[in-house]
Amino acid sequence: QVQLVESGGGLVQAGGSLRLSCAASGRSFRNYAMGWFRQAPGKEREFVAAIRSATYYADSVKGRFTISRDNAKNTVYLQMNSLKPEDTAVYYCAADYLRTAQAMGLGLDGMDYWGKGTLVTVSS
Repeated sequence: QVQLVESGGGLVQAGGSLRLSCAASGRSFRNYAMGWFRQAPGKEREFVAAIRSATYYADSVKGRFTISRDNAKNTVYLQMNSLKPEDTAVYYCAADYLRTAQAMGLGLDGMDYWGKGTLVTVSS
């Protein structure tokens, strides 16, 4: 059993930065691929970034966002730079046991666990 709690969302102007955190409880954290997904108003949930050992990014955020993890702290981060209004969404943390980051990004299977989300709003 894994519980995921996101934090760090908020309101930021276009071009600004935010760092999201996802704190995980439970055992064997380092055996899970961890990822970020987002859902904008009126849109379907979409993949953003994932990490286990390697990383994998959606084309829309590559070069602007960086995913990282600290296994000692059971935490995954999403550093978001050069934010755009189209980045506005609820951002969700997800975990999947023994998945690769690429498999998570390609949506080859469902996620094992989800957080409740944190809202990121980017103003023009």
